[in-house]
Amino acid sequence: MSKSVIVYAPFDQTPIQELPLQTAAQVDAMLAEAHERFLDRDRWLKPHERVDLLAAIAQLMEKHEDELVELSAREGGKPHADTVVEVKRAIQSVQVAIHNLHEMAGKEIPMGLTPSSVNRMAFTRHEPIGVVASVSAFNHPVNLVIHQTIPAIAVGCPVIIKPAMTTPLSCLRLMELYREAGLEEVWCRAVITENAEAQQLVTDSRVAYLSFIGSAAVGWSLRSKLAPGARAALEHGGIAPVIIEADADITEMIPALAKGGFYHAGQVCVSVQRVFAHKDIAQRVAQELATQAKALVVGDPLDRNTEVGPLITPANVDRVEAWVNEAVQAGATLVCGGERLSATCYQPTVLLNPPLDAKVSQQEIFGPVVCVYEYQDRQEAIRRANAVPYGFQAAIFTRDLDSALDTMQRLNATAVMVNDHTAFRVDWMPFGGRDQSGLGMGGIPYTMHEMTRIKMMVFKSSVL
Repeated sequence: MSKSVIVYAPFDQTPIQELPLQTAAQVDAMLAEAHERFLDRDRWLKPHERVDLLAAIAQLMEKHEDELVELSAREGGKPHADTVVEVKRAIQSVQVAIHNLHEMAGKEIPMGLTPSSVNRMAFTRHEPIGVVASVSAFNHPVNLVIHQTIPAIAVGCPVIIKPAMTTPLSCLRLMELYREAGLEEVWCRAVITENAEAQQLVTDSRVAYLSFIGSAAVGWSLRSKLAPGARAALEHGGIAPVIIEADADITEMIPALAKGGFYHAGQVCVSVQRVFAHKDIAQRVAQELATQAKALVVGDPLDRNTEVGPLITPANVDRVEAWVNEAVQAGATLVCGGERLSATCYQPTVLLNPPLDAKVSQQEIFGPVVCVYEYQDRQEAIRRANAVPYGFQAAIFTRDLDSALDTMQRLNATAVMVNDHTAFRVDWMPFGGRDQSGLGMGGIPYTMHEMTRIKMMVFKSSVL
């Protein structure tokens, strides 16, 4: 009997669709066909063909934008207004890939600088790395699939993507649009399968590149199983720190912190989680942030008035509730929230001074919870911000240029925002974690480069 998976709407747990699961044999067949196509250079897509295909994909996404928004919001739980932004970003990301194909050139390598290199001319070019396996996450069902497939298509790599089992429908709809645009199926396929079968996408020697977005435990485990020579990009989470100096503009800052902390119910890898505020303003920051949190509308993501939707599963509400209760029992002040509203909705929550060894201070909560901590000295705040094995995006709020520059240098992060929240991102900037937060660098141009290999060509001639 064939196995299947039921996709549920996270808000009310109603079933949306049942999908058949693919078998290990079907996964193997996908890999075999993708690898065979990559080995046949005569059948590679030419650059101008890729440009045309990407342009057609972007046009079809624009045509079906409302449908993609509705589907993604329903299966993923992100509020409608935020999902509109996500889908527009996804379309723009395809356009960014087209632009970067025009920019993606090799370079001349100087010769004749030594006696041994005379009469030679050399240059480099980018070639596709091979078959790409992408394992995606639930929190951005459209944009993540775009980021994990479009760069591969753009540089000429066959790609197989496994979407999150909770949010596969947006991915499958995108695959249909790719087909409608004229992209042959062998160049990009989705696989809906259980983890045991999906591991073949990682361990198989025919896979040259793994793109993984998800938990650190799974990501590092998969990386250890890659075939020799295969590259990997791992995007895990962080515990994004924000440092607020006493001179910060609180009125301007609070809406940014609320957006960065409660956007998509905190289910974002760079969501604001730890706010280190100077002791002179910490109480005010916590109270004003709580005021904003209490005003947020929590509910059905398809309701245009909803600002915070559900967590992806009831189990995640259980975990968030347990972590918050642990912190409060250990001495944290519950400024607001702290209660579940339903099986999958949790109140936006602000905690003041949780213990530094509590889970909310040490691990990514991936829920609508922001912790505020008092500090006396900025260097102390930086040490505390850095005292976790994660480094992704961070922020500093201050009007003092020297404080901003010094903090930017000292924070262990791949990106530091000044007077903005930690979740800021545009899709052409480098984006990725360091330490346990990940490996490699995302962002459309950076992923395109990582999915290629450099080949150098050297000509020797007496006329040179």
